[in-house]
Amino acid sequence: MTSHVPNEARVIIPLRPRAQRPEAAPAAPPAAPERRRPAAREPLWRDLVGDILRRERLAQERTLKEVAETARISMPYLSEVERGRKEASSEVLAAAAGALGLGLGDLLARAQGELVRLAARHAGPGRGPGSSGARHDGMCLAA
Repeated sequence: MTSHVPNEARVIIPLRPRAQRPEAAPAAPPAAPERRRPAAREPLWRDLVGDILRRERLAQERTLKEVAETARISMPYLSEVERGRKEASSEVLAAAAGALGLGLGDLLARAQGELVRLAARHAGPGRGPGSSGARHDGMCLAA
């Protein structure tokens, strides 16, 4: 059943002609970005683990399909894990590592070693583990 509204009851709001419509203020030109050297960031765990899985797979000259089938993981998902796009569960990581002949502990130990190596490289001199980054060596100057 449709309802019928008489024309007299309808409200018609006329549109203003284009010339009368308020103009939007022209957009200000984008501010020039500050030129700062990007801060070195520590690598993400998923990137490290994915790199290790991919390097091991390629070292064994195995295809993504072979490893995914052995691990019982979908090929697209394993690809995403290798590229660091997915944060895989420990179950998935154990299956992928097992398909490559590694234990989960082996995979995690390799990732931890890689993280330590990369963090030390990015930290530079005097910024080792536990360091705040400030070096005083017995002398501190203040302005």
